[in-house]
Amino acid sequence: MKTINFLQAFTLATAIVLMAGCTTTQRNTQSSRTAVEQLLLSESVKRSFPSDPGESLPIPRGAGVAINTVGMTPDQAFLQQVLAGWLGQQGYLVQKDGKDATHRVDVVVEALGTELSSAFIGMPPVQSQFIPFSLPELALFKSQYQTGYTKFHLNVFSLPTGNFLGSTPAFLADAYYNDYTVLFMLSHTFTDLPSVPELGSFNRKPAGPRVENKAE
Repeated sequence: MKTINFLQAFTLATAIVLMAGCTTTQRNTQSSRTAVEQLLLSESVKRSFPSDPGESLPIPRGAGVAINTVGMTPDQAFLQQVLAGWLGQQGYLVQKDGKDATHRVDVVVEALGTELSSAFIGMPPVQSQFIPFSLPELALFKSQYQTGYTKFHLNVFSLPTGNFLGSTPAFLADAYYNDYTVLFMLSHTFTDLPSVPELGSFNRKPAGPRVENKAE
């Protein structure tokens, strides 16, 4: 009986060592934001603009517009550039220096960022001083939910008087990227992003130039 118990313990220890030796460590990013986070932000910003401003902007088409942005995030500079392009598509003349502008648009950024939440069922990674190796994470179920969120509104003023003409309703949109892992290694991703980076695999073909279909 003692021999059987020893063999069982030896087999279990060997399996744990092999599992620990076969794990790989992956860093989420080498930049300040992962590519997925950047896509979540940029996609939520683009979705926040309506295809037609309708009567939300009290500015006649063809008017010169100066843009000023205020918010609590450094990403507001990106929002301002996307807004400038959108206004140009609607027929407004965006003035970089504002010298010839007849209207000023103040962009009030209420929220622009990503949210992350997760759920985990299993054994977290273990590192002990009593064994010469660390045990990897063993996930029976693991999920990560990422959301990019954009909310802002525009205050419009006439120039050079500075008279307040009105505020727009909130421009609001989001995008999501959810990742699930079941039984240690079975994983799947659900997202509404049009294109996301793929991690390398044995079956992956070399990526070539790709042009997105803007009509979709």
